[in-house]
Amino acid sequence: MDEGQDRSFRNKSSSPRRVPVVAVVTEDEETQGVFKPMDLNHVIQLLEENDKDDLEEKQLKSVKKLVQCYQNGLPLRDLAKIFKILNLCAAKIENQHQFVESVYDILKLCSLPFLKKKVSDEITYAEDTANSVALLGYQQASSSYKAKMAEVGGLAKTMVQSITLLENQLIEKLWVLKVLQHLSTSEGNCTLMVKAQAASKICAHLNDPDPSGQLLFRSTEILWNLLEKSPKQEIIQQLSTLECLVTLKEVFKNLFMRGFSHYDRQLRNDILVITTIIAQNLEAPMIECGFTRDLILFTTFNEVKSQNPLVKGLKLSNSYEDFELKKLLFNIIVILCKDLPTVQLLIDGKVVLALLTYVKKPEKHKVMEWSAAQYEDLQLHAIATLSSVAPLLIEEYLSCQGNARVLAFLEWCESEDPFFSHGNSFHGTGGRGNKFAQMRYTLRLLRAMVHLENETVNTDLCEKGTIQQLIGIFKNIISRPNEKEEAIVLEIQSDILLILSGLCEHHIQRKEIFGTEGVDIILHVMKTDAKKLQSDLGYNVLLFSTLDSIWCCILGCYLSEDYFLEKEGIFLLLDVLALNQKKFCNLILGIMVEFCDNPKTAAHVNAWRGRKNQTAASLLIKLWRKEEKELGVRRDKNGKIIDTKKPLFTSFQEQQKTIPLPANCPSIAVMDVAENIRAKIYAVLGKLDFENLPGLSAEHFVTLCIIHRYLDFKIGEIWNEIYEEIKLENLRPVTSDKRILETITIASENIGKMVASLQSEMIESQARQDVQNEQKVYTKIQTTHKQRELANKSWENFLARTSNTKTLKKAKRLQEKAIESSKYNERTQNAVLHPTVIKGLNTTIPSGRVVTVESTPVRLLGGPLADTDIALKKLPVRGGALQRVKAVKTVDEAKKSIPI
Repeated sequence: MDEGQDRSFRNKSSSPRRVPVVAVVTEDEETQGVFKPMDLNHVIQLLEENDKDDLEEKQLKSVKKLVQCYQNGLPLRDLAKIFKILNLCAAKIENQHQFVESVYDILKLCSLPFLKKKVSDEITYAEDTANSVALLGYQQASSSYKAKMAEVGGLAKTMVQSITLLENQLIEKLWVLKVLQHLSTSEGNCTLMVKAQAASKICAHLNDPDPSGQLLFRSTEILWNLLEKSPKQEIIQQLSTLECLVTLKEVFKNLFMRGFSHYDRQLRNDILVITTIIAQNLEAPMIECGFTRDLILFTTFNEVKSQNPLVKGLKLSNSYEDFELKKLLFNIIVILCKDLPTVQLLIDGKVVLALLTYVKKPEKHKVMEWSAAQYEDLQLHAIATLSSVAPLLIEEYLSCQGNARVLAFLEWCESEDPFFSHGNSFHGTGGRGNKFAQMRYTLRLLRAMVHLENETVNTDLCEKGTIQQLIGIFKNIISRPNEKEEAIVLEIQSDILLILSGLCEHHIQRKEIFGTEGVDIILHVMKTDAKKLQSDLGYNVLLFSTLDSIWCCILGCYLSEDYFLEKEGIFLLLDVLALNQKKFCNLILGIMVEFCDNPKTAAHVNAWRGRKNQTAASLLIKLWRKEEKELGVRRDKNGKIIDTKKPLFTSFQEQQKTIPLPANCPSIAVMDVAENIRAKIYAVLGKLDFENLPGLSAEHFVTLCIIHRYLDFKIGEIWNEIYEEIKLENLRPVTSDKRILETITIASENIGKMVASLQSEMIESQARQDVQNEQKVYTKIQTTHKQRELANKSWENFLARTSNTKTLKKAKRLQEKAIESSKYNERTQNAVLHPTVIKGLNTTIPSGRVVTVESTPVRLLGGPLADTDIALKKLPVRGGALQRVKAVKTVDEAKKSIPI
């Protein structure tokens, strides 16, 4: 054994797989304890005994001592005895689980090189060694345990490393790949293989000669497993080398041009999927190796005739594998176009022209290589691909009359031509039996082109009547609701509004073309039930698109603005604002600010009423208070300013320290204006003049004081930042500048104090008013109680008179006395006196000649005046008595409503 092997044995950090099978031990090492004397026969005898107490503990100790003794390796001369000990321990595992660790420790020693003292030991103990190693295969264990041990032992890494040693040994290489194919089903093994650079090593040999075809199949399967069960980015990085991509390109070309079997086509598609994953890495040399150019050629050769020998005479069938290949090629074009250097190759390959050949209605009676369902899927996939490619190739798109083709196809989508859509693909979802899928992807393409803001493209679209066409499509969709495909219809409507916004923004003439018809479709969306906004179907997206179209298509065109106001558009905006959904507030308030430039808007805003008669001003103030609460602005329980030096400071501003910034960088105070809705609320209320705002309480006015001074506070805040930055930069302003800065700071603080004082007065005035209102309420309550007491007392007097004769007589006398005392004592001569009291009338109330007592039943007394002197007179009164009747004892019914 040479010195290198000896050093390898001594190096404990080296892997056991890299050390020799047998190592030499010198005399010095023997004296140091490599070969410690151990009576193995005693251990064997101890393990064979079974009938002694405390035997198990002694056996375990002896085995543990053996492991410690041979921790540097097992001597060849002792292998037979040690493996006998191993078998005895393994036999005891079934009943004594404590021996599992002992067996594991001995097996671990077997991973070390065997030791020999003499050179002749290899020959002398050759038979014992062979028999001992053979015993390892007879150890009982489950297949899962064996697989786990293979994973722990790093077998996968070793097998990967052995590939480089089998360059010209095909059979051995195939066996290694077969093993790796099985091992790669485990995530642990895949991790080990990645560390051994398995992906690049296996990929580099994909194109090696192999008549059986197993090498390519098994290698592809291994790469698939690595991509699925290990970190994808690491695999992509390993495969993104020029050598790997050249190999993949050659394999793919060979399978594309010469692979005709079902198996070859499947393998070709697998290689293309792996390539697609690699292409996601923009650093992969796809262009340098020529793979990108070939892929573009293979994608377009069917639609654009090419004289390239690679595709001359080549034709795809309508088999499932070729159909999947076509879709995979469309997909990889989308990925490749993200790398800008690919653009020129896309131009050379006429990719836009090839994709535009699918943007047309299906032609009848034409023999096509695809079935109807396959063609529909490819058509939708091509339009989706065009949405990514066309924005990069505007000149090619225009030269191919892209806008005209798209609008003509969109017109067919809207028409009532009979068309049976299969809708059985990813892109055709929701389009079964209709043209919604075609319309959906065509509008996506238009949206991508419009939002490039390329004036040539947008002008061409407007000249072709796109605005009127899209409004017409929207109106037709509204008139024919389709609840089954509601989500797709909402997406179509959203895209239409976004396209219209992109076309009309900054162009008054186009806004005029949008006109009242366009305003009508916006108002229709604004009237959507608020409950639907909580659903996940896409109403929120549609509402965002609608608000964007109000901004871009209506604002700035006075005719459209006036029509929007006449149709109560401001009311609808405020209705949505009242829903208190933060995601809409900022955009709606921005629209309100712009609309308030129209002098007619203020009347509409003030006339609006929400739930519980809420006004627009109170709604805006409520939103302000909520926003400040979320921002952590310091206010007391009444909404009053606490810190007059920093009245608008948010919790974020409090936490941030002032730092010197360049002049072109906005400070925190400036950024705060754009990051919340307070500035917009101030702008809206400012355009309403802060006066004569209806429906405000004292609490609202306390907050309105702050809003009114928002601009002053913000200016002071910015000047404070400037002053702090000057201090941090150790600059000393001149005396006049310093005086001005101090004056501004003091003035800002004084404004805060003034507003706080005004708020205090309002709060105190409201408190006094509340006390007065409370006193009025108490007075009203007292009056009510007093009236109730008088009524009760009157009732008690009435009961006393009706239930007690003496009380009645007493009351009668008092009445008569009162009457007499009220008479005029001095009488003129010859005066005629008329009696004022009817004789025989047993009442104690002032009465005339006719008294109707509704509480006395007519059937019992014969009328209310049956006992009086005028009872025999015929009276024109309902229920009047015409004859006397005998006295009848009646039930007491006087409680009802007898006047007193």
